[in-house]
Amino acid sequence: MSIDSSVASSAASVSAFDGAQPGNLPSDHPLRTRIADAVRTVRDTTPLAQSFTNFVTINLVANAQLAVGGTAAMSFLPDDVLDIAAICGATYINVGTLLPFYKDALTDIAQGLHEQGRPWVLDPVAAGLGATRTAILESFRDVPPTVVRGNASEIIVLDRMWGLADADAAADDATRPAGVESVDEVDSAIPAARRLARHLAAHSPNGQGAVAVSGAIDFVTDGTHDYRLPGGSALMTKITGAGCSLGGVVGTYLAVADPLTAAMAASLHFNRAGEIAEAAAHGPGSFQTEFLDALWNVTAEQIADSTILQ
Repeated sequence: MSIDSSVASSAASVSAFDGAQPGNLPSDHPLRTRIADAVRTVRDTTPLAQSFTNFVTINLVANAQLAVGGTAAMSFLPDDVLDIAAICGATYINVGTLLPFYKDALTDIAQGLHEQGRPWVLDPVAAGLGATRTAILESFRDVPPTVVRGNASEIIVLDRMWGLADADAAADDATRPAGVESVDEVDSAIPAARRLARHLAAHSPNGQGAVAVSGAIDFVTDGTHDYRLPGGSALMTKITGAGCSLGGVVGTYLAVADPLTAAMAASLHFNRAGEIAEAAAHGPGSFQTEFLDALWNVTAEQIADSTILQ
């Protein structure tokens, strides 16, 4: 999905997948059934997924969660977040637009969610930029989320920050932060994403975790199984909060599904809605409106029948 500066030729990216030409997931693959079931379950049960998120984009996050069929709750107080976590399906944490109290608050929340065994999603916005943001993200290493969703640069930096790669791999994956934009292609983040996913699974109560890397063609992995998801819209880069709202919707799906299915369902849902919205929009303003409508109207079958390259 095109929600960072890596919007480019999808066809060129598809050809490079660990040196092999990827094929579309069979139509009867169980993962497609799980994705369709997740979409229907969200719409049938309206699960609550709370967010501690970037206040610049908080409105779009909540509206996107509602548009896919879920329920939203927003809070910035650790005790409030942990109390809500006990009764909601999942929590979404976004480290964009930091305020001074976030450093202690987010560390406390991550520790509390770990102790409760509650699932949560991390968006490591601008990973590597600034001492405070780095300290927050480093504090999550031993009490990590269930799913990480970010652009390629953020995934590479988080992997290096948590010390998951050996010295040679870390040097190969060297990158630099660039605010909220990616300076790396999705393909370059594949090894880091796999390592991160395995780390998340190792610290999860049920041994499951997933990482979603957003770009011209999304990459989603649980550390063992890898998938590429083409599609979406370049207009995603022209509205504020596309990536943030995707993280919130991953949280909505995580409330009803396993980590890999949740990350896949959310990414595919956004891709199909983005395409529908672009066809009807006249620019970024109308795109955002059309996008929310498309999130609401796209069917479980459209989402589950999407191209999924493996």
